[in-house]
Amino acid sequence: MTTKPPKSATEADRTIGGRVAALRAAQGLSQTALGEAIGVSFQQVQKYEKGCNRISAGRLQTIADLLKVPVEAFFDDRSNDGADGGDVRTFYDDPQVMQLVTAFTSITDDSTREGILSIVRAAAKIQPRDFD
Repeated sequence: MTTKPPKSATEADRTIGGRVAALRAAQGLSQTALGEAIGVSFQQVQKYEKGCNRISAGRLQTIADLLKVPVEAFFDDRSNDGADGGDVRTFYDDPQVMQLVTAFTSITDDSTREGILSIVRAAAKIQPRDFD
């Protein structure tokens, strides 16, 4: 009987793990809390997030459900090839963006949401001026 060498982690494993980490942090979950929720130790969560260990499909779906994101949020969009100048999924890599999204979606009053959206849109249009 021959044994196969263990499979090495891939760039995809690191990307998926990094997105798990960003989404977890954006929602204020500790590695311990995520581990308890999905039935693994916090050390295992660390290994997932660093891309050292692969996450099974079933466990990834459980994580996506817990974090309230589609499972596709963890993957690169290879069909895009930069045709439209960017991929929305890259925003999942920025914990501040995810904190903003999480906070915004927790607001239930429509007029408050519209007001906040107007403020953010206005702030996005502000550009530094040259005074030379």
